[in-house]
Amino acid sequence: MGKLSVDLKGKTAIVTGAGKGIGKAIALSLAESGAGIVAVSRTMKDLETLKAEIMKGGGECSIISCDVQNVSQIEQMAEQAADEAGQIDILVNSAGLNIQAHTLDVTEEQWDTIMNTNLKGAFFASQAVAKKMKQHQEGRIINITSQMALVGFYKRVAYCASKGGLTQATKAMAVELAEYNIKVNCVAPTFLKTPLTEPMFEDQEFYNEVISRIPLGKIGTPDDVVGAVLYLASDSAELVTGSTVLVDGGWVAW
Repeated sequence: MGKLSVDLKGKTAIVTGAGKGIGKAIALSLAESGAGIVAVSRTMKDLETLKAEIMKGGGECSIISCDVQNVSQIEQMAEQAADEAGQIDILVNSAGLNIQAHTLDVTEEQWDTIMNTNLKGAFFASQAVAKKMKQHQEGRIINITSQMALVGFYKRVAYCASKGGLTQATKAMAVELAEYNIKVNCVAPTFLKTPLTEPMFEDQEFYNEVISRIPLGKIGTPDDVVGAVLYLASDSAELVTGSTVLVDGGWVAW
């Protein structure tokens, strides 16, 4: 896990997309920092594995099956999490996907699937949880976006649009939720080695293209994202809202 450690004892964190990849790494690190975890994913088997790992390390974890494309399921998830935990302090929207397709080939179904998960799902999860946070006049919402919110790349037009939209929605939410002391920020990673991306990197030409655009010259891992999330979840980020923390090896600075 990440080297940064913060004190989140007594806090409760919801993490969507917690079953694998970035979401799992974030859930584990938040648990290591003392937060009680509400892990959310569509796949209960993955959540059960995560829960066992957190519990083995002495942490607390409850699991909820939820498809973030479904707003009614999101609302039920928020209700269940609040009922079980009493107070939700942190929400990390990590659920996300991409379907690779050229601009001339993107279908309506592909577009809607990407938008409904990456943008609609993250927004309505934020809305549902922010209503709970408002009651306590405090909270942190952290959206996992992407460097693709700020640059374009091949076969990712819908993905870029969804992450760019979430970045702008984050700014608007930060402005409107500030009166309730709810901070809303983004963490924007570059390409990372995850179960979803590893097959892509088997294509040497694709790997070389990605590496050529990263000044630090390496592909990241989910653990590289953890430090930024922990910072934004901590008291050290008390005056930070509406911001995007890039974890991209310098791609966007190129």
